[in-house]
Amino acid sequence: MKVVILCGGLGMRLREETEYKPKPMVEIGGRPILWHIMKIYAHYGFKDFVLCLGYKGEVIKEYFLNYEAMNNDFIVKLGRDGYVKNLSRSHEDYEVILADTGLKTMTGGRLKKVQKYIDGEYFMLTYGDGVANIDTRKLFEFHKSHGKIGTITGVPPITRFGELDLEGDKVINFAEKPQKTDMYVNGGFMVFNKEFFKYLNDDESLLLEKQPLENLARDGQLMIFKHQAFWQCMDNYRDYDYLNKLWDSGSPPWKIWND
Repeated sequence: MKVVILCGGLGMRLREETEYKPKPMVEIGGRPILWHIMKIYAHYGFKDFVLCLGYKGEVIKEYFLNYEAMNNDFIVKLGRDGYVKNLSRSHEDYEVILADTGLKTMTGGRLKKVQKYIDGEYFMLTYGDGVANIDTRKLFEFHKSHGKIGTITGVPPITRFGELDLEGDKVINFAEKPQKTDMYVNGGFMVFNKEFFKYLNDDESLLLEKQPLENLARDGQLMIFKHQAFWQCMDNYRDYDYLNKLWDSGSPPWKIWND
């Protein structure tokens, strides 16, 4: 089963890092966030990826073309009889399709462009800027159990500001960035039957989050997998800094794999 990762956006709200690289290549702990996302899926056995490239997609292509060299020690022998010898090998046994889906194509249009690479009954889909300690195997099993076309992972939103509980003018409780556990937002980590492509078209301006998902919900074909544990997107520099601090702490909650 293919895992499609949307990697083509401009990342305008993280311009400090995305001026020269696409957002999925922005690093957490010295590794692109894309690497972390793929490790989450691979931990549960999902290792066939389709990357939808757009803005600065050549950076992602170069990363995977030089993956062994970038992630391992190696020897370089210079001169006429020169060679390169890896001193170790990476643990990843992935198959990665790198598909150019256009510079300005929107999310729904990008997914439609890679339909030709989806050869199974189901496929997974996520964004290239969010991590979670999600069990993707349980997510897939939940999807198969309900028989609908689509499943999205719902996560409680985290408010940007401190929340105040009041009695008149008296503050009786202050919560910094509390989670709203009574509501959910789309956290990515989605599963679809191949039938979902009927909800897409060839319009490059098609937003996945508008007509396709709205119509799927209208038809009663969209279910939610509730994930109330750790989830965090990297939407801006504050998120970038937070994720790197979590990694530097030595126990980042999304690191479910073994080194």
